[in-house]
Parts: sequence; C-alpha cells; structure tokens
Amino acid sequence: MATTTSAAVTEPPGLETQRKEIESLLQEHELRAGDTWYLVERRWYEQWKEYVETGDQNSSSFPGQIDNTELFEELDSYHLKERLVENEDFVLIPAEAWHKLLAWYGMVEVQPALERKVVDLPSLVKVEVYPVEIFLCLHSNMENVVTAQFSLTVHLYLYIYQFDVVEGAETRLWMKSSDTSCERLRNVHVRVLDSCLSSGMTVIMEMRNADGTWPSSRPQIMRNSVEEQDSYRGQPGVCGLTNLGNTCFMNSALQCLSNTPPLTEYFLRNAYLEELNFTNPLGMKGEIAEAYADVIKQMWSGRHYSVVPRIFKTKVGHFASQFLGYQQHDSQELLSFLLDGLHEDLNRVKNKEYIELRDAAGRPDQEVAEEAWRNHRRRNDSAIVDTFHGLFKSTLVCPECRKVSVTFDPFCYLSVPLPVSKDRVMEVFFVSLDPVAKPVQHRLVVPKAGKVFDLCSVLSEMTKIPMVVADVFNHRFYKLYHADESLSCILDRDDIFVYELNRGSVEEEGDEVVLALYLRERSHYRDYGSGSSSYGTSLFGHPLLMTVPRGQCSRDALYHLFLQRATGPTDSQQGAGHQQQQPCEDEEEERGECLPCLPQANERQAKRKGCEARRRKLLFSIQAVNSNGTTERGMGEDGTQPYVAMDWDPDMKKKYYNENEAEKYVKHQSMEVPHQQTTVQLQECIELFTTVETLEEENPWYYCPTLVISIYPTLSVLLCHWKLFRPLDIFHILLRYSLIVTLIKYKIKSSPPSRYDLIAVSNHYGGLRDGHYTSYARNKDNGQWYYFDDSKVTYAREEQIVTNAAYLLFYHRQDKIRQPTLPAPLDSSSPTQPANDVTSPKHDGMEGATPCVNMETD
Repeated sequence: MATTTSAAVTEPPGLETQRKEIESLLQEHELRAGDTWYLVERRWYEQWKEYVETGDQNSSSFPGQIDNTELFEELDSYHLKERLVENEDFVLIPAEAWHKLLAWYGMVEVQPALERKVVDLPSLVKVEVYPVEIFLCLHSNMENVVTAQFSLTVHLYLYIYQFDVVEGAETRLWMKSSDTSCERLRNVHVRVLDSCLSSGMTVIMEMRNADGTWPSSRPQIMRNSVEEQDSYRGQPGVCGLTNLGNTCFMNSALQCLSNTPPLTEYFLRNAYLEELNFTNPLGMKGEIAEAYADVIKQMWSGRHYSVVPRIFKTKVGHFASQFLGYQQHDSQELLSFLLDGLHEDLNRVKNKEYIELRDAAGRPDQEVAEEAWRNHRRRNDSAIVDTFHGLFKSTLVCPECRKVSVTFDPFCYLSVPLPVSKDRVMEVFFVSLDPVAKPVQHRLVVPKAGKVFDLCSVLSEMTKIPMVVADVFNHRFYKLYHADESLSCILDRDDIFVYELNRGSVEEEGDEVVLALYLRERSHYRDYGSGSSSYGTSLFGHPLLMTVPRGQCSRDALYHLFLQRATGPTDSQQGAGHQQQQPCEDEEEERGECLPCLPQANERQAKRKGCEARRRKLLFSIQAVNSNGTTERGMGEDGTQPYVAMDWDPDMKKKYYNENEAEKYVKHQSMEVPHQQTTVQLQECIELFTTVETLEEENPWYYCPTLVISIYPTLSVLLCHWKLFRPLDIFHILLRYSLIVTLIKYKIKSSPPSRYDLIAVSNHYGGLRDGHYTSYARNKDNGQWYYFDDSKVTYAREEQIVTNAAYLLFYHRQDKIRQPTLPAPLDSSSPTQPANDVTSPKHDGMEGATPCVNMETD
C-alpha cells in the first residue's frame, strides 16, 4: 500500500544525534508480524549516512528530501517496479525511524510513502514488499475493473467487499485466473495466503437475482455459447481431467477413486457434509474432503467434457509440501495421502480415546479379530474405513519355546511384492583366440546373484576355457573384472566383451602374460601444445586382450604378434613383407628394445631377430600407455596389468586397415531366441506377501522370528499396489532403483472364494524419474470400461485391461456390487472412439454474439 505523506518538516537535531538515533532503532527493532516498515531508496539512504558521518551540516552531501523516484515504474500511478532487491535498490526501516527521517527532511511532494507490513508465513517472518495484486469486478459490469492489493495474512472479507453493491444483497465470489476457467471462492474468512489467490487473478462478485437464481449457472467460461452448454449431456463419470503440468499421476489416482462406487455415492448424496471434522488435529479442517467433493460432483454432473482440478491440486500441495509445484510424482503416494486425508477430515470420532491392547492368549481368531476391529473403529470411523480398511493377521512363533502370538492389524491397501526371478539375461561379445574369427554376440542366462566366474562358465559350457571379462567403453577398457566380482556390478547397458586366453597366461608363474592392447591413430602433425614433440593420437576400434610369451616382449616380437592378431582383413605378408626397404624412424633407439612395463627379454636375441624388420617402414609403432590409453610409460590402475597401444600411421591405416570390416561381429543362435517376458499370477504375489519370513535379530520380536501374514476379509474395496521399484547396490557407492517390468495376470471377474471383481487400474509407463500415468475404470452406472488419459476418455474392452503397465488395482467385493442401471453405450465396440467427445449442435443466430461468462454451480 502507498500512502501520501505531507508531514511538516521540523528542526532536526545534530548530525551525530541523528546517526545514533536511527542506528539504535535499526538495531533494536526485530521483525514482528503486524509491524509496519518503510521502503527508502538506497542511494538517498547512503547519501544521508555519508552526510551525518561528516558532522558538517554545510556539507555538499546533504541528501535533501526523501526521494523514492527510482523505485517507481511510473510516476502517474506510483506502481512499484518489479523484482527490486533489498539493500541493492532499497533499504527497509522501521516505522519509528521512518517518521523521524520524514520529520527532519520531508519528502518529495505528492510522492507516496512505501509502507509495508511484516507478515508471518509458514516458514519465515518477512516484510511483504510485494502484496498480492488482484483485479476486482462485478459480474454485472465486468468491464469496470478495480485494482486492489491484498496482504497475504489479512482475511479476505476485509478487502473484497469494497464493491459498490446494494446493502443486504446476497453475494458470492469467483476467482478467475489468466485462462478462461472460473472457480468458486467459497470461504472468505481465510487469509489471502490460504485462499489460492495469486497476483494477476480476477475476483468476480455476483448478486443473487430477485427470483432466487444466480446470474451464473454454467460450469465453464466463454468456451461455447449458453445454448451449446445447455445441449451437452454426457454419461456421468465419463469425464477427463486437465493436466495442469505433470499432474497425470494425480489424474490417474482420481479417476480410479471416482469409479469406486461406495465412496463416490457417499459424496454425491452429500453424506459427507454431516461428517466434516474441522477440529481433528490430524486432519485438514475439512478442506481436502470439500475439494475432493467438488471434483467428484463436477465429474459426475454429466455436463463436462473435462474438469480442471486446480483447486484440488492447490489444496493437496498446501497440506503435503511434497506435491507442491509441478514435478512428476507417484500415483500411489498421492492416493495414500488422499485416503489418509479424507479419513481424518471425515472421521466421526472427535476425541480419540486410549485403548490398551490385549494379547490373543489362545482365544479363537474370530473373537480376536472382532475385538481388534472394534478397537480400530473406536478411534477411526469414517467412510474411508467403511470402504477400504481391513485387517492383517500376523502370527509370530518362537522356534525355541514355540510360543505363538497372534495380532490383527488394520491396513488400507496391500503393497504386494513381485516374485523376482533368480536368473538374469545378459548379452556379451565373445572374442576367441582365432585371429580370423569375428566377435560373436551371445545371449546368456546367468544367476542374478552370481559372480563373473558364473558368466564365464555358462559361456564356455563348463569346458574351463580361461577367459577375462571386460567392460569396453569409448575404445578402451573401462573395467577388467575379476572372477569373484558380483554380476550386479554389470549394468544391462554396458558393452561386455569376454576374451579367450591361453591357459599358460592364467597359471601362476606361467610362461605367458596377458597384454591389454589399444588401437590408436597418429595425427599428421606433432602435438607441440602438450609440451612434448610426440604426435597426437586418437583411439579407434575395439581393444584386445592377448597372451604373449614372456620371452617375446621386445618391440620387434610384439610387432609381428600384433600384426597377426589385429590387422583385420589385411594380409600380414602384404603388410610386413612387401614394404619398401626404408630405414625406420628412430632405428637406433627402438631396435630390439623391450617395453619397460613388460617382462624383460634377452635384448641381444631380440636384436638379431628384429634387425631386418626394423629396416622396413612399419605399419604402426608400439607404445606403453596407461589404462586410459593416453599417457605413455604408464601402468595399469592396479599396477599389474600392462597396457600398450598400436599407433597407426594415418596413411598406413587407410591403406591396410579396414575399420568397417574389423567392427563387424556375428550373432550366435542364442540371439535368435526371443526373450520371454516374465509373467506371474496375482495369486502368486499374494502368496509371496503371506510367505513365512525370518526377522532380523535386532528386531524386538527376535525371540519369535517366524511371521505369517494373512488378510482378514472385512473390507469392501481391496487396493493392491505393486512394489515395482527395487534397490540395487551399484558399484557399492550409489543406491539406485530399477523398474521391475513384469506382466501380472490379474482377473477382471473372479469366482469364489476370491469374491472380488476388478473395477479400476492405475497404469504407469516409463521409468522411475519420468513417465506417464493413465487409468482404466468401469463406470458404475452402465458397466462400461473406459480408458482415461488426462482430459481424453475413450471406450475400452475387458481384454485391453490386463497390461504390464498396471500399478494400482482396485477390487470391489462382489456382494457389494450394484448392477448397472443404464445400458452400455452402442458405440463402445470401438476402443479409440472418444467417449466424452460429443459434438454440440449448431444454433442459428449465434455467430458474432458477445461471449458471456458462465461459471460452475455449487
């Protein structure tokens, strides 16, 4: 708020006195809710400080009148500039300090004082520099808009009744955002902070007509004409939900709940109004229940193609901060919060009593279960409990004393585990010792909890061929695995190569050594920028693991071995025997020399064998490198594995090395066998849920470590939630989660003794951090299945319902299911036919008509 100040200027005290008084007030005053502070332009304030610090009243730094011109967007409206920063653009001073400065120096004529209140927000106390700016108008005169500033902590009714209305007239309010939708502003006895109002919104007031009707009676605004809105009548419940931005998880959960008959009928017949609990400290003062009721009533009115659940989303974020904003979330987490919030908002128990639990002490299960249910209802009694709550039977048995402890514990939904296969499918490339053979891609089934040794055993079919397993990335060995390392360290996306080795290379003190070989191409120019005169290099192709006799580790010997192993399709004689007789570069330096990182050989013998070869120009040179293939004269990461590189001359590589041919591989017949998707039955998951398990020793019930869980069938609607995400120990450092993709065969219609029929499914597509949620649901009135994808609704057939995207299942007890009261729609045979896309008839005379504002009714 800005107030015009015209206080008379009084004789100011001495400069030192001014400085001490203002500094003292700034130090003494803390931010207290309700106090008034003022904005002062920073440059004027800094000049005043400089002035009083000089002690000279005749100083040229005299600041003059308080001038906040730089803080205003324009001087006509004195509207504050946006995004002003404290201590950069302005300073905040308490009211007492402001009045002193104003009395001593005065203020530029007509300029308003920038008065602001201290507000107490949920997480902090601050000066509210930018109040919420709202536009106000009457429904009967929407062109006359008034701008008003609302403090977040002030109750709405103190501000909004600034309208020029007839005294005693009955009114109601709507709030309109920047789009064309309007929503009721039902409770004006709340703070602006809690009202979902934000800057830029418009508050519309309408007055009841003399005949008792309201001027507005439409659920949408200006989308269609009044007649077109009147003409639309759809199937109640067949209504989409607008995606507000990554809110598909919420829409999916709401559609499933909306098609849960007992709960929806409870809200449609207004039974909730008599049970709203405004005093429950665990509840949300009825706001979640009211917001949910508004969504359900709109969806089941039969007058909407799609509903915008903005108010509901705002309420959820207000009471559960994890759902604030527009990030993707989990539909089960939203459903869990919503069911708990609805229960507490509708709890018929106003004062929860303390109940001391009794042990079963050998009593019959029926008696113990009925007692547990009564005790639960004495503290928790709501429509949610009536519909979704049941009991677990937990049996603890001591293996030593055989003591049995039986308890019945309440639950709202089942978090059902999926049977996890003990095996894993891996794809690897096998590189044999045969230099002519191409790498072979295999698909292997290995133990999920196995070791690298198990992978090698499966690949070699138990022939005990020595192998080394490596992760190849970017033309180098990312990791060489030891035989006893866990296969969980290997991800499905890794490129795994398995190299066959000679037996002598793996035996202790054997006559061969394993050599890691990289392929590099030299550049045409020396790399002077690196501080050395060497040529720059770049890796290419697949690296190799070779077994080399310990007595043949000179450059000459290695050159011939490498030439046979890695020249690919080029004939070795063409490469080595038919080159022009030219002295090699650095002949004296390299002749017969053994690589320092390799076992030493007899240099004299090497010189004799390699003298002639050294006189030819070579296809490549050999360099010792580190595991990255970049640093010469390096060692492997473990200090034992030697790495060398074949540095190809670019011209020689182009002439003698066919890179495309060398990259080729063949597929083993195992790759032709299609990978079978894991399929399990819902009953298997339930059985796994009730499996006997042994508790940890540190558990309080360590003396009774056998746990048996079963379900006591008292609930009307059974919710099943799949535990789709499992933790994986990756590299023993990061705890990640992977998505279990499994097709669960669940029945849509069941027979005794199951007694539950499927009525809704929440689907999840994609990964852990992203993806999309949809839902299938059966309409309670016509028995037709529909597919809900945000605002779009299409018909669905029963055979489409069972998919591996199922995440939440809703089952309704058969003896509680009411038979459909309406026939199934005639065009439901087409699964892609939009179920809520009804074209309204055109009306004559409507073209060019002025759009009127239509708003939802109560």
